[in-house]
Amino acid sequence: MLHPLIYLSALSLLAGAAAQQVFSISSELDISSCPITLYGQMYKQIYINFTKDHFVVCFDGFYDPQTRGDCLVGPSSVGAALEILPPNPSEEEFYFQRLPTIKTHLQGTVVLHLNHKGTSGTLVLANFGTQAALQLRSSSMGSVVYDVQIKGDLVNKLNVTNTPESQQEYSIIDVSGCRHLGVLYRPGRAQYMTSDEFCLACDVTAVIHTTGHGICQKGSTAICTVTGPTVIDLFRQVNSVQDRCAYALVSDYYIPDFLILGNFQERRRKDVSFLDSVTLRLDSSGVLIHLEQGGRVRLNNTMLTLNSSTQLVHGVELSKDQTGVTAKVSLPSYRGYTVSVFFDGYTAEMTFNGGSGVPVIFNGLCSNSSEWREARLSDYSANSCEAQYNDAADSTINCTWATTHCNLLQGLSFAVCNSIINPEPYITVCTETLCKYPAVDGLSCQLLEAYAKACSLRDIDTDDDWRILAGCYAPEAFCQNRTCSPHEFCGEKTDGETACFCRDIFASEYRARNTLGGSTICSQDSASLSLVGCLLEDKGIDYSTLHLNDQTCRGHMDQQTHMVTFSFNNSNTCGAVVTTNGSQIIYKNTVMMQNSSDIITRSDQVYIDFSCVRTQPGIKTMSFKIKDSSVIQHITSGAWSYSLTMNVYNDAERTQAVDPSTAVQLDQSIWVELKTDGLDDSLVAVVTDSCWATSEPSPSGSLRYDLIINGCANPTDQTVKVEGNGLGTSNYFTFNLFQFTGKSGDIYLHCKLQLCIKENNCLPVCKGASRRRRSLRPKNKDDTAAVISMAWSN
Repeated sequence: MLHPLIYLSALSLLAGAAAQQVFSISSELDISSCPITLYGQMYKQIYINFTKDHFVVCFDGFYDPQTRGDCLVGPSSVGAALEILPPNPSEEEFYFQRLPTIKTHLQGTVVLHLNHKGTSGTLVLANFGTQAALQLRSSSMGSVVYDVQIKGDLVNKLNVTNTPESQQEYSIIDVSGCRHLGVLYRPGRAQYMTSDEFCLACDVTAVIHTTGHGICQKGSTAICTVTGPTVIDLFRQVNSVQDRCAYALVSDYYIPDFLILGNFQERRRKDVSFLDSVTLRLDSSGVLIHLEQGGRVRLNNTMLTLNSSTQLVHGVELSKDQTGVTAKVSLPSYRGYTVSVFFDGYTAEMTFNGGSGVPVIFNGLCSNSSEWREARLSDYSANSCEAQYNDAADSTINCTWATTHCNLLQGLSFAVCNSIINPEPYITVCTETLCKYPAVDGLSCQLLEAYAKACSLRDIDTDDDWRILAGCYAPEAFCQNRTCSPHEFCGEKTDGETACFCRDIFASEYRARNTLGGSTICSQDSASLSLVGCLLEDKGIDYSTLHLNDQTCRGHMDQQTHMVTFSFNNSNTCGAVVTTNGSQIIYKNTVMMQNSSDIITRSDQVYIDFSCVRTQPGIKTMSFKIKDSSVIQHITSGAWSYSLTMNVYNDAERTQAVDPSTAVQLDQSIWVELKTDGLDDSLVAVVTDSCWATSEPSPSGSLRYDLIINGCANPTDQTVKVEGNGLGTSNYFTFNLFQFTGKSGDIYLHCKLQLCIKENNCLPVCKGASRRRRSLRPKNKDDTAAVISMAWSN
């Protein structure tokens, strides 16, 4: 069965569409509307040849084996038809899936429908601009073969073989390449000329490049520089990365698992990205070596300890000195060829050394920095990394100064290097960056140092006088050995010391809320507040000077995230202030700065209040028969929770609980304990406000008998005694069991309790008490108290 797209074309041919040309004799045909670039040579005509043994499509004249032309030679055909078709997205995807070496877009196809003496076939010439592909389709039994000849030499084949057991149906090949002075070059390779005067390279899109100082020049060193947001590629093109994604800096078609990628992140502005780290992927085993800011090197998730002595890690030579870290890789597919990566936290210098002069060129941004969109690596990038921002211009930036500063690269200190490495790309990077981003964190020196390092890697000496003129010190890896979290970058404070600062996108959500951290976290018996360490650093606040109301309660910094957490709990309230607000009990503490009580201060003050609330629970009723000895309610209200238990005993020491086998008689004394769990005994007291019995489950039943009224025993019932009410988080009372006159059903006991802050003097005022305290009732509303109930029956 034909491929759907070609099948439609065949139907059109049978219908006699006007755009088709049908012929059975040798003919010259115009394809200028869809020219084909065959191995680097563009052709606007094709020559159709019918011979005794072959059907031949030639591109540079009619077929003659003696002239050695560019031709496609296949089996004989008795007729053919030509059709030129526009690009089709699904057909383009068909080629992309089968030919990953095709990097450009489909622009059209030249389709030849053939009759190979009774069997049909289709030959398709696909135009991808500087690239091209050939496709042969046949559903006939047997083999159909087309030889691809360039200058008479066989360079490739199309072969479709169909058998009853196996239907191949189509063959497809990439026929892209470059030609120079009649020589054919494969994409993704370079070649040096015999005079060694220049380098010729055929890139992955089959575009030819020449340069005087090339990667393939024998015995030389080629350099790709990535500094700040900008890539200076091997051909000295200058382009900047516009987002915060990961990009392929160096890759190679012939070593598909080898990859050097650059990770870009924002720092003080959202609209300017910086090279943040470099990662080497060596093979398909998942081994990743990360070169990070501060001179750190990680093997997957393990931090490595390096020094100036070379350490071999999975075949990579790693070393470290005060200027940065270096990783050197020898590529097995090229004799004596090495790639070295130097990274100092700002700049990556990739050097390519061909010891034996083996011609080679790499893909990625170092090959062509203008294709930064195509080099983006989604698998290694964060979600939404492509989002674009446009921050307001920084009024502190002096672009005139920046231009003068960057032109130091053309000074006498670099005279020798200027004659070998063109400084203009580096000056462009320096000027464009400093005209948009402030000259902080040593950036103004780092941008000049990128060129000085490139000179050094080519063994070109430079005069250090430029450092005096620029106000720069000897090269040193920025933020050596300082570790920042992913939402931070290492920068320079006003006093010259380094610190971890917030990345601007991360910090913006906090700044929009004018806060230094997240929300208060309230658990059952504790409260905590976490502040963002880098936000404190941005404000010039030393977290170690902060404390709670109790100055001994300090913040704890997480060494991975740099979040600073302050907390207090029931066992140590750290000076928390406890207040009431209607039905709520509020525990409030404050993060403040040391010596904040001084009369004057010359630094930003910190007062951050945070609190947790216990809300008194609503009325909840539970009933049970006397066979049950206790009722437990777990009360969750507001941010904190606690449990309330009602236990029944038949002795004053409350050791003998009433259980299902216990017989309780009328007028027998019982003791009822009301106990809480989860409250701070030093701050809060539980007050039994009232207890009463009803003949029905509802606490508001019409038939009611009071045992405790306003926190005190019913003065008319001498059997009722209340103990410990308002002293702590539990109390109890006793009374003699009774039943309602004329009623034989269940009797329900209800108790209403309230929480009281101890500093409010929680003891109820009871008539005849030996000492008097202020009543609790004005402090709390009855309709927010807790009610717990139990029942007994005859």
